[in-house]
Amino acid sequence: MLAGGGARAAYQVGVLKALAETWPEERPPWDIIVGTSAGAVCAAVLAHHADDWRKGVRALEEVWGNFTVSQVFDTSVGAMLGAGARWVASALSGGRLAQAPPALLDNGPLRRLLAEHIDWEGIRGHISAGHLHALALAATTYAGGHHRVFFEAAPGVQAWQGVRRNGVRTRLELDHLMASSAIPFLFPAVKLGDVYFGDGAMRQLAPISPAIKLGADRILVLGVRAAGSGGAERLMGRRRAPSPGEIFGFMLDTLFGDHVDADFETLGRTNLFLSAAAQPIPGLRRIEALRLTPASDPQIAAAQHIDALPRTLRTLLGVIGARGEAGGLLASYLLFESVYTRVMIEQGYAETMAQSRPLQAFLQL
Repeated sequence: MLAGGGARAAYQVGVLKALAETWPEERPPWDIIVGTSAGAVCAAVLAHHADDWRKGVRALEEVWGNFTVSQVFDTSVGAMLGAGARWVASALSGGRLAQAPPALLDNGPLRRLLAEHIDWEGIRGHISAGHLHALALAATTYAGGHHRVFFEAAPGVQAWQGVRRNGVRTRLELDHLMASSAIPFLFPAVKLGDVYFGDGAMRQLAPISPAIKLGADRILVLGVRAAGSGGAERLMGRRRAPSPGEIFGFMLDTLFGDHVDADFETLGRTNLFLSAAAQPIPGLRRIEALRLTPASDPQIAAAQHIDALPRTLRTLLGVIGARGEAGGLLASYLLFESVYTRVMIEQGYAETMAQSRPLQAFLQL
């Protein structure tokens, strides 16, 4: 399970790199891949290379290790000024002279990049050939706020329905991936059928559940939010009011982390309950789960490299009060620049290698 987190997902690439070097078998240590937001991008690439997963990891490292913001969204002066002018014209005219742009940033470059690197028919072929059991991408509908998991899987995997969340078997395409990674306000919503969708981290009340529904009994969760992250404490502990940029960074930090934390607690309690039960409980089974997250907060590294952002984006962050240390939290999700992504890859690699023995023991249960 690959959680969302913008540029922080480079940490996941480092974890995967360490796994590729230490896993003793040719087949990957997974046959179900679930991705959300930026994690969905990594998930789709891994599925694309399901017949040679180490090649997929190398492909991820090549892209993430050489990222530039311009590969993800348009930061040209014309694009940024044009969007700003439309916002101003819309506000001053009450929407009569111009319509506000669908989002703050144009992620057309990301769509083109993903179109070049992912073969959806190939993924279907890998599932048919037995190289992969299932691929699932999470998104959220803006019509009612339902969390929806789109998946392709081997025969026999059933769709599911829950409270404001469901799993839908479908033919996955680029639009599903773009919908999963459409961070609200930053990137435009994506229309699937008759409904618009946004980032899968929204309304993701039970992020571990899709993997279980798809048949997993052991789940490795690759997160991007450090345990005990100081995002909230840094804001609330100051005497001055937080800036809009700091608040937006805090909102993204909450969006991409809190539900995973809560779901892990619920899973732990369920396992304890099943262990204490005198007999099996219908509809419940024990699920082993392990989570790998950064040991040090990614916003610290982001604050050190914020000057690597294009000038237009730095100017925007400055306007909303997210420059320097104050902008570290927000920048950690937007800093798709190699000086930062390589730091995150190296961190994920080093931390995974340091705990390779317990990780191997978990994967080989």
